Amino acid sequence: MLSESLNYLRNGEDWVKTVLIGGVLGLLSFLIVPTFLVIGYLLRVVRATMKGDEVPPVFDDWGDMAIDGVKGFAIVFVYALVPAIIAGVFGFAGIVGAAAGGSDAAGALGGIVALVGLLLAFVLGLLAAYLIPAALSNYAETDRMGAAFDFGTLRPILTSGKYATAWLTAFAVLFASSIVVGVLNVIPLLGFVVGAFVTFYAAVAAYYIIGKTWGELHDIEMMDEGETPGEQPAV
Repeated sequence: MLSESLNYLRNGEDWVKTVLIGGVLGLLSFLIVPTFLVIGYLLRVVRATMKGDEVPPVFDDWGDMAIDGVKGFAIVFVYALVPAIIAGVFGFAGIVGAAAGGSDAAGALGGIVALVGLLLAFVLGLLAAYLIPAALSNYAETDRMGAAFDFGTLRPILTSGKYATAWLTAFAVLFASSIVVGVLNVIPLLGFVVGAFVTFYAAVAAYYIIGKTWGELHDIEMMDEGETPGEQPAV
């Protein structure tokens, strides 16, 4: 599946255009809206690949894509919120405790509290990173934001070896791309500019893996264009 994911974008006739658009949106991510568009595109990738479609989507219907991206961003934000809150609370408690104590012992205790909080936040952050692709996939399949938090549906997926393997493979793709970008950063601006395109390409490959795996675990059938779930083809 790794080689298929890396070749996935090139299955499209306009794949160069798609990569260029995705990279430019990545460069403009500080404007927020481009980030929503990229997330919306990745959700389209998940929807297509979970149905077995090997042709990548294109950037069109920008309004719908942006709305989809906002919903995807909200899902990611909710999952990331808990680790962030815990890190903030423990960090603040550690600093306040150290400052209020006014002694070496109080300072050491405050440091320990802050360290424990950071470690806990790291573990929860890693858990959130593991949950988020599955949550986005369930949303992409159902078009219901509530499905992203339907742990009854998510639990058997998350605990399966197939999903764990897919997640690790997707993570490896993203990690490898970050190394490439880091190497490119040796040359001023090159890493920043080219890195946006490399990161987009890697993100699409990663979510190809997630979408494909989700479809296999849910046994989602390929639907013809315009056909809705449960609709029987005319005889």
